[in-house]
Amino acid sequence: MAQVSFDGVTKRFGDTTAVDDLTLSIPDGELLVLLGSSGCGKTTALRLVAGLEEISAGTVSIGERVVNEVDPKDRDVAMVFQSYALYPHLTVAKNIEFPLRQRGVDKEERTTKVKRAAETLGLGDLLGRKPGQLSGGQRQRVALARAIVREPLVFLMDEPLSNLDAALRVQTRADIVELQNRLKTTTLYVTHDQVEAMTMGHRIAVMSEGKLQQVAAPEALYAKPTNVFVAHFLGSPGMNLVEGMLVESASADASGGGGRGTLSVAFAGASVPLPAEVADSVRGSGPDVVLGLRPEALHLSPDGVIGASVIIVELLGAETHVICHTETGARIIVRQGAGAPKPRIGEPVRIAVEPDPEAYHLFDSSSGNRLGGP
Repeated sequence: MAQVSFDGVTKRFGDTTAVDDLTLSIPDGELLVLLGSSGCGKTTALRLVAGLEEISAGTVSIGERVVNEVDPKDRDVAMVFQSYALYPHLTVAKNIEFPLRQRGVDKEERTTKVKRAAETLGLGDLLGRKPGQLSGGQRQRVALARAIVREPLVFLMDEPLSNLDAALRVQTRADIVELQNRLKTTTLYVTHDQVEAMTMGHRIAVMSEGKLQQVAAPEALYAKPTNVFVAHFLGSPGMNLVEGMLVESASADASGGGGRGTLSVAFAGASVPLPAEVADSVRGSGPDVVLGLRPEALHLSPDGVIGASVIIVELLGAETHVICHTETGARIIVRQGAGAPKPRIGEPVRIAVEPDPEAYHLFDSSSGNRLGGP
């Protein structure tokens, strides 16, 4: 095992900066997910570790060795590609064996290692087949076996599940997590799928436009997104974000003792009062803010403070997503349990917010950064 470190790493393609001053460390044995939309720089960062792209500035280290000038073949990393990259004319056994043959490993040792890797991934009965005779999930397991047979310092995985159907994707991501937990090999995993990121990563590093936005454990990212981008990107569906203004009501302290009134976020004809703990953390900010509310923190209620109309009702079995528009066109999604009454399309509704302070997320309207602490 080995730590992987980016220290001020930048990669430019002409006038385009694909990775911008990235500083990030992946400790020994960690599975870190690089998450972001297409073009955010995550795959480029992976290729910089593999040595498939040259670094424009900064350093990449594997263990204690800076690898900027080290040949890809000498970096002791194994990469699993989106396209599997199997040799169609070779059997499963020969595909798994290929990196060992390249390294000059003797035949007896190759045979032993191939058998061990195949058994680890449930491929023992498929060693004589060729890739064209395998399902997508089986081909992906062959690609994984070819990576682990080398016993590398680092696994690099570039969207390895994107070509699989939904059921296979769920099964294969569980296989990868189980394999990584068993082998304890440092793993850098790239995906645009936030469900994969949340279910697989020890930590998630969110990227946008080449820049690292936030890195933390999945639970911490979800609970305390550092900015509007992370808040909306993480979650299925993403956080509801509405632009509003902080408004403080007159104090109810009739004695003139200077008591504070209720702090609310006013938007789209609605006024959402903030719990005292949240209000105290953001008082003095603004006035222009973005209020973030997770869909599961909302419910339909006649006493709700937000007025809206239903435009879509998505039935998803265990839950229902009620997609609404406010008077000014702001889009708000409410996540309901399967047993909740389902409104009709076009029906006017009132939306209530859970009283838990953790349900409220406030961001600066100009910078997009989180207000009220880390």
